[in-house]
Amino acid sequence: QVQLVESGGGLVQPGGSLRLSCAASGHIFRINGMAWYRQPPGKERELVASITSGGSTNYADSVKGRFTISREYAKNTVYLQMDSLKPEDTAVYYCKLLGSGYWGQGTQVTVSS
Repeated sequence: QVQLVESGGGLVQPGGSLRLSCAASGHIFRINGMAWYRQPPGKERELVASITSGGSTNYADSVKGRFTISREYAKNTVYLQMDSLKPEDTAVYYCKLLGSGYWGQGTQVTVSS
């Protein structure tokens, strides 16, 4: 069974930075793409960024130039570096193993002064 464990969320002021981590169990991490989604309060879950097993990345227009997704195979971990954070980035962030139904438990990110 695949497990995805997120960490790194918290409260940050506008303009600040956070780095989210998602540690995945199992060898499947090496052959699947990974993605970060978020669900703002009262809204639907949306794709933020994705990365393939080959390292190709894709971003939502709202985060391009501010967020960076990366993966570290040695640690079975995918990261989301979030810079220049805005209040509208406030959401619960989830990682997902693409091509499967596996999700992490979510981590809260709050951007507020």
